[in-house]
Amino acid sequence: MLTMTNLEGCYGRSRALTGVCLTVPKGQITGIMGRNGTGKTTLLKTIMGLTDNTQGTITLDGKDISAAPSHMRARAGIAYVPQGRGIIPDFTVRENIVMGGFANRSGRRAVPEKLAELFPYLTANLDRPGGLLSGGQQQQLAIARALAAEPDVVLLDEPNEGIQPSVVEDIERVILRMSREFGLTVVLVEQNIGFLRRAASTFAIMEKGRVAQTGRVEDLTDAIVDRHMTI
Repeated sequence: MLTMTNLEGCYGRSRALTGVCLTVPKGQITGIMGRNGTGKTTLLKTIMGLTDNTQGTITLDGKDISAAPSHMRARAGIAYVPQGRGIIPDFTVRENIVMGGFANRSGRRAVPEKLAELFPYLTANLDRPGGLLSGGQQQQLAIARALAAEPDVVLLDEPNEGIQPSVVEDIERVILRMSREFGLTVVLVEQNIGFLRRAASTFAIMEKGRVAQTGRVEDLTDAIVDRHMTI
């Protein structure tokens, strides 16, 4: 579904990714791990076309999108949920969700029906300003906005960071359903190793802007985690 070959991404003149090669299986969750500052967020931004001077190749379902601008990558079927959520606080819940629909290839500009089951609080409060939601509710809103684009691939950057435990469980259930019920391909940056082991099929560990190790999640041993994640 999504393949990166010799991928490099920069911020200005500072190179943040070097020679990244990674294949993300279709319809599965791939967990991206690593210490802080190793390039995990940069990888997602580079996939989305949000870094400078990108080199290498990115293919989506066999189509080269390396030169495509960000909005065309979104229209091609990639949705991105960044750290910090990126919702518009003065927009209502409805407006934030519908904003995601502008990348929808069908042209649909509405709140998808399936969101009522996934996010009952949001759909019961569609006219509430996004800025008045709790942090966990804003994270749910960011995911709902991404799903409104009806993507094939969803990039999630630490969706549970700083979220209250009760909402974390709800978000984790939604992520699992994205893959298992909706057949979406998910690239998940996640520091919670327990959840990653439960959710992901494959993993990649980043170190100094490179992919240091990949594999099936059942091969993600404690020794590997300690080697690459312990500070």
